[in-house]
Order: sequence, then C-alpha cells, then structure tokens
Amino acid sequence: MDSALTSKGQMTIPKAAREHLKVRAGDRVKIFLHPDGTVVLLPKLPVSCLKGMFSGRVDRPVPAEEMGVVAEDAATEEFGR
Repeated sequence: MDSALTSKGQMTIPKAAREHLKVRAGDRVKIFLHPDGTVVLLPKLPVSCLKGMFSGRVDRPVPAEEMGVVAEDAATEEFGR
C-alpha cells in the first residue's frame, strides 16, 4: 500500500489498513519507531475495552504489573498483534 505525505506532514491511512487495525475517524493510533527503521501503528484502545476482561479469572489480588501483562495479552488476542 502507498500513501502520499501532504505539505503539512499528514497522510491518509489506506482503507485496507484502517479496516485491518479496526480504526475509524476520530480514533487514536499509537506509533512505535524501532531501531531497525520499521514503524508500527497500533490502535490506541480506550480503557473501556478492559471492562469485563478479568471477571471470573482472578481469585486473588493481582499486582499492577501482572494486570498490564494480562491486558496486553488480551489485546493481542483480540486484535491479532
């Protein structure tokens, strides 16, 4: 896929990429720059996506670090990243 950069430094994400990322107008996208020169775009998910993610799975207090790992794994499972 190709996309042109405007004089303002903006570009349009091609429709196929938007559909793959499941983003639409107004959604936020997180940009990751890797040392090897690659760039990764991921949708920035609202906190509401976490609702119900842990129900019935936790029988003990969970440290914040562990919650982060579980949330990341669930997002990867949901969005295939």
